[in-house]
Amino acid sequence: MNLRTGIDLIEISRLQEAFDKHGDRFRTRVFTDRELAEVGDRIDSLAARWAAKEAVAKAFGTGIGNVQWKDIEILRGPNREPVLHLHGYAKDLAEKEGLTTWAISLSHTEIYAVATAVALGERKT
Repeated sequence: MNLRTGIDLIEISRLQEAFDKHGDRFRTRVFTDRELAEVGDRIDSLAARWAAKEAVAKAFGTGIGNVQWKDIEILRGPNREPVLHLHGYAKDLAEKEGLTTWAISLSHTEIYAVATAVALGERKT
């Protein structure tokens, strides 16, 4: 069995400062078109997705680097639950590591956003 976890916490104001400083260039570098369409300008929801992307990258054991921001996409499921979609290097890495089942949890207050990621699969030999 292969079990991985990741967690991240961000001050929402830090993300707002980055948006204020870098504008749409920063926003579109980090978030997919589908994420932006679902969330709009809700900074608390975007911050929770930022934290989720970091948590997933930590579960991989890589951090953001080879795994790019847009390789990790957090969308809403039919009950508005967070659903992970992997693309590019992140998808390839999950397949290589045998990580087939993911659970994502998001939460936020007025000040902080937090996310956890848990991955499970069969270790490949």
